[in-house]
Amino acid sequence: MSERVAVVGAGIVGVSSAEWLRRAGFDVTLIDRLEPGSAEQTSYGNGGILARCAIIPVPTPGIWRKGPRMALDPNQPLFMRWSYLPRLLPWLLRYLASSREAQVRKTAAGLATLNLDTVDQHLALARGTPAEAYVKPGLYAYVYPSRAAFEADAFGWDIRAEHGITGQALEGEALRAWDPNLSPRYKFAYLMEDHGIISSPGRYVAALADWFQSQGGHIQRADVQAVQALEQGVSLTINGQSQTYDRLVLATGAFTDALSRGLGIKAEIEPERGYHLLLKQPNFMPKQALMVADHKYVVTPMEDGLRIAGVVEFGGFKAGKSAAPLDLLRRSIRQFYPDLTWQDEETWLGYRPATLDSLPLLGPHPEHSQILFAAGHQHIGLTAGPKTGRLVADMMAGRHPNTDLSAFAPDRFS
Repeated sequence: MSERVAVVGAGIVGVSSAEWLRRAGFDVTLIDRLEPGSAEQTSYGNGGILARCAIIPVPTPGIWRKGPRMALDPNQPLFMRWSYLPRLLPWLLRYLASSREAQVRKTAAGLATLNLDTVDQHLALARGTPAEAYVKPGLYAYVYPSRAAFEADAFGWDIRAEHGITGQALEGEALRAWDPNLSPRYKFAYLMEDHGIISSPGRYVAALADWFQSQGGHIQRADVQAVQALEQGVSLTINGQSQTYDRLVLATGAFTDALSRGLGIKAEIEPERGYHLLLKQPNFMPKQALMVADHKYVVTPMEDGLRIAGVVEFGGFKAGKSAAPLDLLRRSIRQFYPDLTWQDEETWLGYRPATLDSLPLLGPHPEHSQILFAAGHQHIGLTAGPKTGRLVADMMAGRHPNTDLSAFAPDRFS
């Protein structure tokens, strides 16, 4: 009889892990209090980019100087719920300390391990399933006000180039021909191949989960309150009742801390509040996904409209949506595309799982090898979800990946 595995968390990382484990021959149950692909899932509201270039963390050299000014400026993409700051501060100081160049380079190398083949990994997972229709390989462009602004980001682009991420510069008449709707304020773009988008992230995750279930996987809507390692296997407390499994994958994103502490692991994951604005029935849409580099948000053409996603807000789980981040996205997209109009809009808030070093926790518990972590992907959950799931299945099946995963050790903060 095949081993029974529980995967807790039904976002893109959990669904990918469950499907790859099912293909590896395990009897898999995917558990989450939310429906896979539902609007409450973080995987629903991301920017939809398969961003192989997303290997530079938020904290980089100079953040100590720039960060406080950004948090006080409503026109910058960093926001703070100030009442939350006393609770956040010990974590925040350690997070900002990861901005040293040596740590940034270490983080970039780790993220490159997960990101560089993202399109191939998504296609390997989705091919032959209804989810494949949502995977759209294509270009991705960073758009800047000027070449000088692009060159000011040389630290990050030099690191990307070291990992084989390069592109083509566009400016002047070539840029206008490429995107005639751009504001004259934006005079430079850097185009990269081998990227792509998911045209509807929520439907994509739901389609993968439906396929997993149709092929013999199990899905349970439930809230896991506690996890206990047994001498053999694991016990999950669900609605006051115990369920036992042979193996466990924790793919619980920003909600990992509560379960990991019971296992002796300090995940040190802080919920980073991310926003999107979906512009419905716009009068035009770009042909490819864009990063508006000076405001740090993405513009993605999707099935339901034009999604504007980004900004960072720290403020915990309890507070509702803040008006200021959404107002900034509206102002910014009108500056970027002055002639853009739309009929209706959707606003969304979700919780990115931010770790102290911007790397996920990926690998087995140091004392209980039947428990494996796959959480803390911060800004790269969609990009790296299928690759993470494949690594999870390889590790559980005893197929040791030809990849150094030591930087992702789940106990590195403990």
